[in-house]
Amino acid sequence: MKLRSLSFAFFVGAYALLCGCSDTSVVAASGAAPVVNMPAGTVRGIREGDANVFRAIPYSLPPTGERRWRPPAPMPRWSGERAVQQAGAACMQPAMAAGPYDRGTQMVMNEDCLTLDVTAPADARNAPVMVWIHGGTLIWGTAQSKMYDGREFAKRGVVLVSINYRLGVLGYLAHPELSKESADDVSGNYGLLDQIAALQWVRENIASFGGDARNVTIFGESAGALSVEYLLASPAARGLFDRAIAQSGYLFTMPELRNARYEEQSAESIGVALATKLGAPGIAKLRTMGARELVDASAAAGYAPYGTIDGRVLPRQLVDTFDRGEQAPVPLMAGFTSGEIRSLRFLMPPAPASAETYANEIKVRYGDLADDYLRLYPPRDLEQTQLAATRDVVFGWAAERLVRTQAAIGQNAFLYYFDHDYPSAAAADLTAFHASEVPFVFGTFEHLPAGWPAIPDTTGERQFAGAMLDYWTSFARDGRPLATNGPAWEAFAPNGTYMNLGETPRLSKQFMPGMYELHEQIMCRRREAGAHSWNWRAGSIAPTISGPTAQCSSGAR
Repeated sequence: MKLRSLSFAFFVGAYALLCGCSDTSVVAASGAAPVVNMPAGTVRGIREGDANVFRAIPYSLPPTGERRWRPPAPMPRWSGERAVQQAGAACMQPAMAAGPYDRGTQMVMNEDCLTLDVTAPADARNAPVMVWIHGGTLIWGTAQSKMYDGREFAKRGVVLVSINYRLGVLGYLAHPELSKESADDVSGNYGLLDQIAALQWVRENIASFGGDARNVTIFGESAGALSVEYLLASPAARGLFDRAIAQSGYLFTMPELRNARYEEQSAESIGVALATKLGAPGIAKLRTMGARELVDASAAAGYAPYGTIDGRVLPRQLVDTFDRGEQAPVPLMAGFTSGEIRSLRFLMPPAPASAETYANEIKVRYGDLADDYLRLYPPRDLEQTQLAATRDVVFGWAAERLVRTQAAIGQNAFLYYFDHDYPSAAAADLTAFHASEVPFVFGTFEHLPAGWPAIPDTTGERQFAGAMLDYWTSFARDGRPLATNGPAWEAFAPNGTYMNLGETPRLSKQFMPGMYELHEQIMCRRREAGAHSWNWRAGSIAPTISGPTAQCSSGAR
């Protein structure tokens, strides 16, 4: 039995990357180590420039031993003063495959990893709060990456919180025995429950750092953006955040807890198959395995983490939640990069033998939609065509769909397209690659991972990064993205307005005409047929679609 359906390929190398206080409780003389007495306990951080930084604050009891594969448990208030000045451990994860943005360093990892970092303006009072959820296909990553340094946010009067959450098999395993242990008869989604627990911690404690617990924006990239989508869809997260930003998110099918649908096995059966592969008769045995052994063996066995539709934490497929208007009614920003697939080329179909072969394959697989497909992705410069088609089926359709459906429930929604280039990225054929916007969002040119195309530290690049920081932080402040070095950003509805983040920010309209409508029609037919997932497959590796139906007859629903 396979541990995951065809969506597993996406994970193999994708991201080789309220408190009752009415005032702040930060106590620090100028330049001295800041001390915060919060509901959770007292912590001593460090002063970095004009920011107070607190690292590796625990927000849950360690998910170890018998707590492995259980929902996060609140930390009791500790006594005394806890020093939170050193970077914490990353959650357990397998070694990362080499890639164009390989970290190049060994991370300290531990199963005891449920911590968060807080960076706050030294004079913060009722400041907007942004909670960063790192990416890494729910397999890799850490809140402690230097690329996520929050000092530029602090300069703009924002408190940044960056969170760790359980990854891989430790974060997302579902299994019948685990469901029986649960009062709700469900399992899986532990990493998502960690994120919800971190948001609850923020609501209860962030005022002590000068943050406004009623003005919280969640944001993330790649799997972090997927996590943002899960949080938007989850009733368990309702009321814990006020705005959301999804950078390069995707809307793949998820396994249901006990039913096999859309090419996905049930999450519980995936868990049973994994335990069998690992030679473990049940959960008790799996809990005795060392975390390193378990994580590595699970990755080698082909286990790929994903959110589970359990009827409680995640009630239904994301596309269905958004279609029904059941998502959190908050303002949203979403977008993607023009070169997403340049660093994810394994997602592309095999190169066709000729333009004619390509066109014939499209006609076979896309039927009455083939002409529309070939108009958008023509049989010339086939590499660029397939890069664009794969990008749009994974990221483009999802970004536009997110803002469309959020606007449909009466919320301001903002779409962006990141198309910024610079010499070293262009030389490596990595223009606007997956995650390339992140150091511009954080303004952390000096903290790029090894192998990342170096960003020139020029006035122009700093101004561009400053504009992105302005847009992101002003959106978090009051839901209106504004920048000193860029135009006022209009909402997507009603005119299809979006922000083109190219050489400089530029407001545009009518985004990629026909792209969304085509892919919405394709995905609609897959959903109606029920036999196929609506995941990443494009071109010659896409399943043959059915003909039009009453539900799926003319583009967007």
